[in-house]
Amino acid sequence: MIAKISWPKNNITSECFRRIGYIKRRSKSNKMSAFIEETKSLLPRIAFIACGCFSPPTPMHLRMFEIAKDHFEMQGTHRVVGGIISPTHDSYGKKGLASALDRCAMVKLATQSSNWIRLSDWEVHQNQWMRTQAVLQHHQNYINNHINSGGAGGDDTHLAGWLPRGLHDSRDPVHLKLLCGADLLESFAVPGLWAEADIEDIVANHGLVVITRAGSNPGKFIFDSDILTKYQSNITLITNWVPNEVSSTLIRRLLGRGQSVKYLLDDLVLEYIKRQRLFNFKSRDAPAPTECDS
Repeated sequence: MIAKISWPKNNITSECFRRIGYIKRRSKSNKMSAFIEETKSLLPRIAFIACGCFSPPTPMHLRMFEIAKDHFEMQGTHRVVGGIISPTHDSYGKKGLASALDRCAMVKLATQSSNWIRLSDWEVHQNQWMRTQAVLQHHQNYINNHINSGGAGGDDTHLAGWLPRGLHDSRDPVHLKLLCGADLLESFAVPGLWAEADIEDIVANHGLVVITRAGSNPGKFIFDSDILTKYQSNITLITNWVPNEVSSTLIRRLLGRGQSVKYLLDDLVLEYIKRQRLFNFKSRDAPAPTECDS
């Protein structure tokens, strides 16, 4: 007579089958993830560049990049490979403009936690203020030359610090687009502020990514402009559903009045402003002057 063996509920065999099933599911999941990543790698590559004063850089300046990247990745139309912040030349002469050295230092501090948004100081090192079209063209040409050379010279440490890493992993082009707020789009209509040839070149050959506020109507502004209507397929309008009205102008005003801007700026940027006493900084807890400060 053969004795009947009764396996316990949680026996080794059932545990093995459970684990095998998990491994199979995980394998399918890994294959699907690999397929998605491979599909992403086939998408057209784009990068963003934002031009302006950044005096000082605010969280919204950085948020624009994240909002734009989310939009293109959720649409599944492009792969975003880099973001560039290009502060304007000192000769721009806008009221409240900190020195290029200070603005570049603050942008570096503000982007320290980002692995894809970087500072370009090319513009501030030119002999004079540069038109936005010329800034765009320089950075696009640099990217093109790097890709076409196949990364010749190899070591990324010798490249411009703003250049997105790994560009030579593929020979596919990277299209550089101007990232801006709706205020820049509307400034195209200000008489004498922009050359029509520059507007046409920017929109036709580079493209605009415009971050707008809920309730605004940039589409109407595009309709009212013959140039923008002609190239409207190159203009991407993205609504920011999380409003942030904190501007550089507001920050400077609060600092000049001795009011707190804590939590309105990156802590590292705020500490830099305090240390350098930028924007007529006034505060009872400001550090006392030292011999090194003179």
